[in-house]
Amino acid sequence: MTRPADLLAALGIDPAQPALAAEALRAFPIRVPRGFAARMARGDVDDPLFRQVWPSPREADEVPGYTTDAVGDLAKLKDGGLIHKYQGRALAIATGACAVNCRYCFRRHFPYGDALASRNHWRATLASLDADPSIEEVILSGGDPLALSDDKLAEFATALAERPWIKRLRLHTRLPVVLPERVDERLLGWLSASRLQKVVVLHINHANEIDEAVIEACARLRSAGVTLLNQAVLLHQVNDSTDAQARLSERCFAAGVLPYYLFVLDRVAGAAHFDVSELTAQTIMRELAARLPGYLVPRLVREIAGEPAKTLLPW
Repeated sequence: MTRPADLLAALGIDPAQPALAAEALRAFPIRVPRGFAARMARGDVDDPLFRQVWPSPREADEVPGYTTDAVGDLAKLKDGGLIHKYQGRALAIATGACAVNCRYCFRRHFPYGDALASRNHWRATLASLDADPSIEEVILSGGDPLALSDDKLAEFATALAERPWIKRLRLHTRLPVVLPERVDERLLGWLSASRLQKVVVLHINHANEIDEAVIEACARLRSAGVTLLNQAVLLHQVNDSTDAQARLSERCFAAGVLPYYLFVLDRVAGAAHFDVSELTAQTIMRELAARLPGYLVPRLVREIAGEPAKTLLPW
């Protein structure tokens, strides 16, 4: 659904309730798969899934410290849409397309038209990788890499596997969560065939996002030799409680997904209303560690532009 009125009608929500900020909507339109909307509570404007996709009037607020390039991607952007921030691994901007527009997205202002790795059969991206054999892991991101066709993805995976210094292929994706039908036989075919170690990092913020179709999609990915991890963002009035985080970790693990990172919000313009203080985050982490086994406790991190790794936050 790309029209706000359609989403409200599907959920039985009175359009007189939350107001739309027209200027924010024009800059970053609404996009919600119908299957994802079906997991939202009808008539509830406080539903945690609804809050992630509904444009708030506060997106138009100008907040000091919130910028259009919150994590310093543009300063590290190379030819072929390759972002090389960290030793031994590089991220390719595969596409600007997504199945869902999350309102807190740290790349909501990214100039995708100038930096797509998938153009011209990935030639510029592969040339950048050939120039630096220290890169052993390639991360496909976007947008969402699974928005591309399997033929295009398989072409890139095959080319990577031909370079002996590359060991791992990682995909950062939300599609198996918001559109689990995307995990089909063609996707599983090229994943299974690759000699590379495969890691899929899902983006699940709330336990309610995981239904039976998502669990089945995760099982299919694991059958193709994929390691599944989850990274979430701590979001105000979405998952900023110990109970919500505990349910998320337990539900992820039941689906065969290991909790990996819990990010404090990237300070991207238009998303300040989602911010949760570090003090609250630390309290949640202490309570989470007291409640769950260690392997279900994600690492609390912030991405700081220019740093050589994600910054682990003490708690």
